[in-house]
Amino acid sequence: MTSLDQTRTRAAAGGLSLAALAPWLMAALFLAVMPFVFTDNSAITIMNQMAITIIFALAYNMLLGQGGMLSFGHAVYMGLGGFMCVHIMNWMEDGGISMPLPLLPLFGGLFGLGFAMLIGSFSTRKAGTVFAMISLGVGELIAACSVIVVVFFGGEEGVSGDRTYGIPVFGVEFLQQIEVYYLTAFWLMLSAALMYLFSRTPVGRMANAVRDNPERAEFLGYSQRWVRYYSFCASGFFAGIAGGLFAINYEILTEENLNLATSGMILLVTFLGGVGFFFGPIIGAIVFTLLATVLKLHTELWQLYVGAIFVATVMFFPGGLAGLLAMHVAPWRLGKMGHLVKPYLTTLLPGVIGGLGLAGVTEMLFHAREAAEGDEAMGLFFMEVSSHSPVAWAAVLAVTAAGFWLARRGAPGLKAAWDEANTAPRGRA
Repeated sequence: MTSLDQTRTRAAAGGLSLAALAPWLMAALFLAVMPFVFTDNSAITIMNQMAITIIFALAYNMLLGQGGMLSFGHAVYMGLGGFMCVHIMNWMEDGGISMPLPLLPLFGGLFGLGFAMLIGSFSTRKAGTVFAMISLGVGELIAACSVIVVVFFGGEEGVSGDRTYGIPVFGVEFLQQIEVYYLTAFWLMLSAALMYLFSRTPVGRMANAVRDNPERAEFLGYSQRWVRYYSFCASGFFAGIAGGLFAINYEILTEENLNLATSGMILLVTFLGGVGFFFGPIIGAIVFTLLATVLKLHTELWQLYVGAIFVATVMFFPGGLAGLLAMHVAPWRLGKMGHLVKPYLTTLLPGVIGGLGLAGVTEMLFHAREAAEGDEAMGLFFMEVSSHSPVAWAAVLAVTAAGFWLARRGAPGLKAAWDEANTAPRGRA
């Protein structure tokens, strides 16, 4: 190879490296400027929760998406890491230990790793239903212990701490929520980068192979049990980091942080985002956190709507929201995204309107049945309507029926446009 060829090779490699770093640099910049856009403390707290959920979802995806291990008790490792960090906070307050607060999530991760090594030593011997049932049993066992072992879990009241007793870092004592935000953002970037690099290691690659064809992986000389075990331990470590950040952000841990409901929530988040993509859980965590916080402010039935979205995603978009975005890569590369604009407007927009109308019917029915006697007025889509008014019922039902009818009418045109947008022109490879 000539010196010119070597120079071109190095330049190409540098270009590829820059292209690979671009999404990470953009993400870091995005995280840096977000507090200047949303300055309210409640918004910053929501962003902190979003970042913690992202780390937890990415850790869970190391099991489900990369290793094919369905766990119903993965909140255990996040919860245990969080409880340990709260106790460390209390030790710092009592003067028994002194350390900078930014190192606290690392101890949560190590505590989660320790329990993952212990539980994974027998749970990863089998995959599929056996692994799922073991994880469910372990999750229920630890949740029961959280009420019994009061000295560590604090019983029903949980354990609280104070993050301000750590050693100040460059004069920052983490008294304000924005300081906690940047600490959480730092651990988010670091954890996401490490998990991404882990997926590119031989163990991470073999986890995909064990997920898809364990017998063939064994034939190639790799132990499927040990590959699952290493992935399980790594996942427990990052789940513990998420627990440590939760302890810093909220300064309290309870039984809710490691019970079955939390494990089910992270399963929902990961599926919603897309288990087949590394960035899928990131999208799922953002969408779920926004739904859980915004909808909770406007309706008591927010969990019903989140569940309906999850069921619809599993039924119609098994690849999740990330898979839905990935489906548009081919039309984009073919330069045919314009073919989909009109069909989307004439089909998906009426479908969304029909779905909102159905939600309105549900809200009016709930208010009519549960409201106090004589209380007929209710808020619906920033309007005040009467849940007992025939006119209001007729209007909402008409909007619902019209939206779904127009969506069904435009479905054949959308399918034809989609096929056209994914068809390469003649003579093009």
